[in-house]
Amino acid sequence: MVNMTEPIVICGAGIAGIAAAYHLTVHHGWRDVVLVDERAPLSLTSDKSTEAYRNWWPGPDNAMIALMNRSIDLLEEMADVCDNCFLMNRRGYLYITADPARVKSLVQMAERAEQQGAGPVRRHEGRVDEAPYQPSPSHGYDREFIGADLILDPDLLHHHYPYLAEDAVAALHARRCGWFSGQVFGQWLLEQARRAGARVVTGRVTGVDLVGGRVTGVQVSGAGYRETIAAGRFVNAAGPFAHHVANMMGLELPLFHELHLKLNFTDHLGVIPRDAPMIIWADPQHLLWSDEERAFLAQSEETRWLVDEFPAGIHCRPEGGRDSPIALMLWPYHTEPVKPIFPIPEDPEYPEVVLRGMARVIPALSAYLEHMPKPFVDGGYYTKTPENRPLIGPLPVEGAYVMAAFSGFGLMAAAAAAELLAAHITEAPLPSYAASFHPARYDDIDYVTRFKHWTDETEL
Repeated sequence: MVNMTEPIVICGAGIAGIAAAYHLTVHHGWRDVVLVDERAPLSLTSDKSTEAYRNWWPGPDNAMIALMNRSIDLLEEMADVCDNCFLMNRRGYLYITADPARVKSLVQMAERAEQQGAGPVRRHEGRVDEAPYQPSPSHGYDREFIGADLILDPDLLHHHYPYLAEDAVAALHARRCGWFSGQVFGQWLLEQARRAGARVVTGRVTGVDLVGGRVTGVQVSGAGYRETIAAGRFVNAAGPFAHHVANMMGLELPLFHELHLKLNFTDHLGVIPRDAPMIIWADPQHLLWSDEERAFLAQSEETRWLVDEFPAGIHCRPEGGRDSPIALMLWPYHTEPVKPIFPIPEDPEYPEVVLRGMARVIPALSAYLEHMPKPFVDGGYYTKTPENRPLIGPLPVEGAYVMAAFSGFGLMAAAAAAELLAAHITEAPLPSYAASFHPARYDDIDYVTRFKHWTDETEL
């Protein structure tokens, strides 16, 4: 029988650690849970998120869709309880293409996602006998909006989304998707966990004590103090520092990091409608330059990359209420592995590159190219495993667990991931998808072979 009075220390007070504390205390009644972080809760990478969620993860199996469906179930339940205090919406993700040859891949992706549990697919091809397309509501999380709508009639696409590029020919509107206030959500979870007995210690985990191969305590250093917190369980939820924390126990985790930036943009001209969905361009593209600019940039090795082809996946969404002028724009065009450094390095070209790329999708944004409003850029590190799936579960050291590698999807996955982690710790029944995220999955040769060359198609 699990001893629910045994102290648990969680390293990291980001959304992963806080969600874990919430599930352990509120849902399982664990009496002694300590969150340790040298920073304020939710202040390293959790507050740099686009705050979006989706169950749209077509892949070689349904594990990610199952995890995200469960997480969205839990988000909806918590939104019901707190009167949607974290402003969850159901705007959807709109994947758009201007390439007729890419339409087939959108259709195939939708059909695969339907088979794997993301919900039914509805086709809109301009026929008189088909069901009408319904735009998403601006507010709330209407549970009826599931599955996806394939908009294969260009006239219908431009009727509902007249601000898109004229040559856009089709779109896939994934419906069980949207965004919410990650800070409010995280603070609500933390408040509930504290009421149930969790506490936060400001300090840095500097070591994990092991006796006989089992966790017995956690060393913590803070401003002018050092202490060892006695603990029989330890959770590594250290985000981009998870590999470093694992090393304290003599363990290696299969992790690497990518720097992802986000542009906070003041759209004072009102180009991006306030009720827009998440807008995602599914095609590679070249930036919009004049002939003279292109020739000039191509002359130098330092700037030649600006005239090369850029990857698909630029996306944006409105931020705030109807009266807000803010839009968020993101484009992961540099995805080489890097070492996490804080504060994050500056990229002076990022605002203009992203604005030019987004102007390909929404041409009216070109009005800002001559006099761009002052941008604000922040971001964080995507901590990833080779197949871009999180690590959730026990480690080879008895009493040690990991909840990490949420590559840009930590907020949306936190609820179900923490539920899964708590099930491992309390020895509760595990969901069907548990093995897909267990750290020991890399010991399975068949698994490693199967996913060795897999890349996540939904990173658009």
